[in-house]
Amino acid sequence: MRKLLATLIVSTLAFWSSVASADKEIAVIVKTANSDFWQNVKKGSTAAVADLKGYTASFQGAASDTDLAGQVALVENAVNRKVAAIVLAPSDPDALIPAMKKAYEARIPVIVIDSAAGDAGKKYSQSFLATDNKLAGELCAKALIDKIGTTGKVAIMSYTAGSGSEVARVGGFKKYLEAHSKLQILGPFYSNSQMGTALNQTTDVLTANPDLKGLFGANEPTAIGMGRAIVQAGKAGKVVAIGFDGNADLQAFVKDGTLEAIAVQSAYEMGNLGVKTAVEVIQRKKVPKFRDTGVLMVTKANLTSQAAKNVLY
Repeated sequence: MRKLLATLIVSTLAFWSSVASADKEIAVIVKTANSDFWQNVKKGSTAAVADLKGYTASFQGAASDTDLAGQVALVENAVNRKVAAIVLAPSDPDALIPAMKKAYEARIPVIVIDSAAGDAGKKYSQSFLATDNKLAGELCAKALIDKIGTTGKVAIMSYTAGSGSEVARVGGFKKYLEAHSKLQILGPFYSNSQMGTALNQTTDVLTANPDLKGLFGANEPTAIGMGRAIVQAGKAGKVVAIGFDGNADLQAFVKDGTLEAIAVQSAYEMGNLGVKTAVEVIQRKKVPKFRDTGVLMVTKANLTSQAAKNVLY
């Protein structure tokens, strides 16, 4: 009997010891895992925990940018399994707030990346890491004006209406055009981050507007679809197009002249710094409310530069 009791005590101690020494999970939850951009966020988060003893990073995304219920469920599941922290890229500024509140009430830090949560959500997060999307939109508008001038038609091929990054990015683009040109703006046309939808929408715009001078593709799948439509329509080099993000497809479009430029965010840095910021909060260190992860305008001239290599993926 004593042997059995001793065995049970040792087993129990071993169990609690294993729980105590288990690595703490940082749950990285993005809009969707189905793009190179978000996979680059994953690479950054994986690299971060490799340098942080005692932590792991999980990575999940909803089925699509518009699957708000799916993303909410991922956050709630992370809260229920009592993760150490959540790094969240909300698909909608308001839909994720109740789930963020649950994390807050469970004392689970939330670090928001890429797209801002609504004003109410700021109470439930500790830091926001993102591109200055308004500035990025303005840079794209300036690049377009520099090539086509201040008159004519341009079309905005956007992604998810109401997304925090979309509102700032496309808003910055439109306001800059309105303030610095007399260009006629068509759209925005919303692809919901579906490349095929963006391709069809761009094809329709090009067909209906043979005098179109410029295009703006506001995120990775949208810009890829836009680029493919330009090529299929035989408009490469005849219409000036600015894209956003920097995967291999978009780099190829810049190289062959289909796209004049791409505005590239540091997706890797969002994942890497997002996880590191979460750990700083867990360790009760002071963190800034906002961290700008930067944007670089990449053209054929600087495509192979070290600065571009640091953000392209």
